[in-house]
Formats: sequence, C-alpha cells, structure tokens
Amino acid sequence: MPAPIWEVSWQPGRGSGASWKPFLHHISKSLPAPRRAITLKASRKLPRVLTAVEAQRILDACEHLRDRLLFALLYDTGMRIGEALGLRHEDIAAAEQAVTVLPRLNANGARSKSQQVRTIPVSAELVRLFADYLHDEYGDLDSDYVFVNLFGRAKGRPLAYPAVYDLVRRLRRRTGIDFDPHWWRHTYATRLLREGTPVEVVSTLLGHASVTTTLSVYGHLSVEDARRVLEQAGWFTGREVAW
Repeated sequence: MPAPIWEVSWQPGRGSGASWKPFLHHISKSLPAPRRAITLKASRKLPRVLTAVEAQRILDACEHLRDRLLFALLYDTGMRIGEALGLRHEDIAAAEQAVTVLPRLNANGARSKSQQVRTIPVSAELVRLFADYLHDEYGDLDSDYVFVNLFGRAKGRPLAYPAVYDLVRRLRRRTGIDFDPHWWRHTYATRLLREGTPVEVVSTLLGHASVTTTLSVYGHLSVEDARRVLEQAGWFTGREVAW
C-alpha cells in the first residue's frame, strides 16, 4: 500500500502575522507546532531480467543436468526458487506437460510463499530434460523431491537454499553474469507480458494474490512494448480515417 502523501511533522512555533493572538500566546509561541509536510514516494526499483542470450549462457555453464533443469524450470514457469526446491515427482505431469505448485512443509526449509495451488504449462523440451535427469543422474535414489543432493554424504537429501546459492556463485564466475534466482521469475513474467499475454493470466501463473500485485511489480513495460503489442493487433494498419 503506497505511503500517504501527507503526514504531520513539527516546526518551531511562530506568529502568523495576523493581529489576533490566541490566549496564552506568550507561552505557546516558542513551542513546536504541527504542520503538514509533503513526502515524496520512493521510486520502485525495476525488476532485473535476463536476455535470451544470458539465460542460454547460464544454462550451458551448468555441469549437471540437475542444475540445468533447475534454471530451465525457473525460465519456463516463473516459479520462486523455494517453490522449485519443494517440488515432488508427483507434481510434474509429463503427459500433460504441466507442473503443479503446492504449498506444503518441506524438509529442506523451502517455502512456497503463496498459499494458492496453481498449475503451470511447460514445454516439451523441459519434460525431456526432466526425463534425462532422472535417467542419467537421479537413478534409483529414494526421495520424493525432484531436486536432491547428488554428491557427498548428504546424497539423496532434498537440495536446500545454501546449495543453490553456492551454485549461483559458481555460475556467476563462469559466465560473468551477476544474476540471482529471482531474475528468472522476472524474466518469465516480462516475456509473457511483452508477448501480449493478458495480465490476469500472468498474475495467475505467478501465483500473485491479485492483479494489482502483478501490475505494481511489472508496470515497467515501456512505450516500445506497448507499441509492439498494438502493431501486432493491427492497430496502426487499415485505418478508416487518414491523418
């Protein structure tokens, strides 16, 4: 909720210049008196997004299918990293090419944030990558979680936030791209909006509580983006009125 434009501040008391003086003016004239002050709203920081080239470089820098799948999933669904880390095998419907996000308690401390259940369509390429990961790396590990530790004594345990942050640091060094997992969510939403997806649909896919939340975060699309959508809709062609 935006901060109010008006708020009360205090200034030293002084005469108004008028001839009338209130009772006990000689006592109160030096005391602080309330006044209205204008406060300026802080500008909202624009969400950072990845270009297609940057996203591809990060994916190609992943040494394991698990890591490539993780970031491909974020790119293809706009999930929060906590939602991805909480995924179970049963949440991925390969035949329907869809992933369901469920709020639940997770052993790795991953959090969904949104309490809404939502199902997100995914690409056939992501489903194939998931199958390759299960076949080549996951194997016969006994775990319900999609993303697990593959090495060390903690092998098979659900992947946790610290492991992801370590992975991000390594990928930053390899690619020279200073990103964090939430950029993938911003990239997904911005891509959909620029392609003309209705904001109500984007809001549902992101799991936002309302369209207002989506607009407050992604109201940064430029006039060039709006022009592109209008041109695709034929707004500037076939006019009945000539200027």
